[in-house]
Amino acid sequence: MAEGEPIRVVVTGAAGQIAYSLISMIANGDVFGTKQPVILHLLDIPPAMGVLEGVCMEIDDLALPLVKGYVKTTDPEVAFKDVDAAFLVGAMPRREGMERKDLLSANVKIFKVQGEALNKYAKKDVKVLVVGNPANTNALICSFYAPSIPKENFTAMTRLDQNRAQSAIAKRLGLCVSNVKNVTIWGNHSSTQFPDVFNASVTSSDSSKSVYDSINDSQWLEGDFIKTIQTRGAAVIQARKMSSAMSAAKAAVDHMRDWWSGTASGSWVSMGVISDGSYGVPKDLIYSLPVSISNKQWKIVQGLKITDFAKNKLDLTAKELLEEKEEAMAVCNA
Repeated sequence: MAEGEPIRVVVTGAAGQIAYSLISMIANGDVFGTKQPVILHLLDIPPAMGVLEGVCMEIDDLALPLVKGYVKTTDPEVAFKDVDAAFLVGAMPRREGMERKDLLSANVKIFKVQGEALNKYAKKDVKVLVVGNPANTNALICSFYAPSIPKENFTAMTRLDQNRAQSAIAKRLGLCVSNVKNVTIWGNHSSTQFPDVFNASVTSSDSSKSVYDSINDSQWLEGDFIKTIQTRGAAVIQARKMSSAMSAAKAAVDHMRDWWSGTASGSWVSMGVISDGSYGVPKDLIYSLPVSISNKQWKIVQGLKITDFAKNKLDLTAKELLEEKEEAMAVCNA
């Protein structure tokens, strides 16, 4: 695409907390580059239109030169028309007393509509990032209802978990997060996810060591560290009485920026992508895997060492995703 030609970017749940941080970062060039103009498509439900009007007033007041226009709408046809990238943030949150099947049933309705709209109106090479939970299965549903778009174009966000894990390791070592490389999140964006640092490294100006050697405490790495990352979202809710928003928006930016611009040689990131059987993961799940990215195409990193400890964790989170898929498909086919 010629420099100067705007791309169209849709954000759903555009009046919500995550979008409030996300929209300004997209508009500022943090995702698609500081020379790439954007037209924002902002979708939300009718009761949120008043708040969304205020968000649009703030977009005006940001006075950012990359923003060539915006559309605020409750209509999926308008929202997804000719979009190049999609941040699907809006979803039904899990409420007290709600069982997982109830949550999945509610989200099937939302992501069926959005998948059908993407299928009919979006560009066929659209890059779709699902942020709204349960993100992995929501991405699978969305892809199911958009058969004309490649399955590889639907991803779920586990970058927040990667960022949390990378930050926890850096904090433990008293280092900057940029010194920690190639942390992997396997599986579901849930409490069964497996934050894995066995293949990760800690770099400095003149050396590189494995995280295991740097930390020198396998009991912590295979115990409290994993539990902390798996339950971090709940801890944030307990502390601030709302779910992660600022950090979730930053993770969405990181995910889409790397998908758009690529990863550095020798580096990988974690993304929920369609599984192909690699590492013994059942095929056709949206499962978080280590990927490298070039020319806007992700590729699963092969050949990583999987210990027996890790294999059990990979199987456990796959089991949960298979159950979610079965329940979601039952609703889809009902």
